[in-house]
Amino acid sequence: MAYLAYVTVPGREIALSIARALVQARLAAGVNVIPGAFSVYRWQGEVREAEECLLIAQISETAFDDFCRVARELHCHEVPCVICLPVQAGHEPFLRWIEANSQPM
Repeated sequence: MAYLAYVTVPGREIALSIARALVQARLAAGVNVIPGAFSVYRWQGEVREAEECLLIAQISETAFDDFCRVARELHCHEVPCVICLPVQAGHEPFLRWIEANSQPM
């Protein structure tokens, strides 16, 4: 099964750094870096706002645990947003590409 992983980061440079590391380690088949996200969230009892980049990574189910661990290690936030959503359906050749290019360490 394939997953889409959703990760938010505070800026483009850290987004690219994390994306490159995850793809180079073969934990993600690919990562879309989407600048211009704006987040409103509660942290330590306060409502805060921040500009962020969104990472959407294509990963295999077997790479999920290692992907999350490495993404957390490389992230600068105390509690980073790292979630994964299962892909229920998709273009079969693309789903096979994700499986072939995203493996556990």
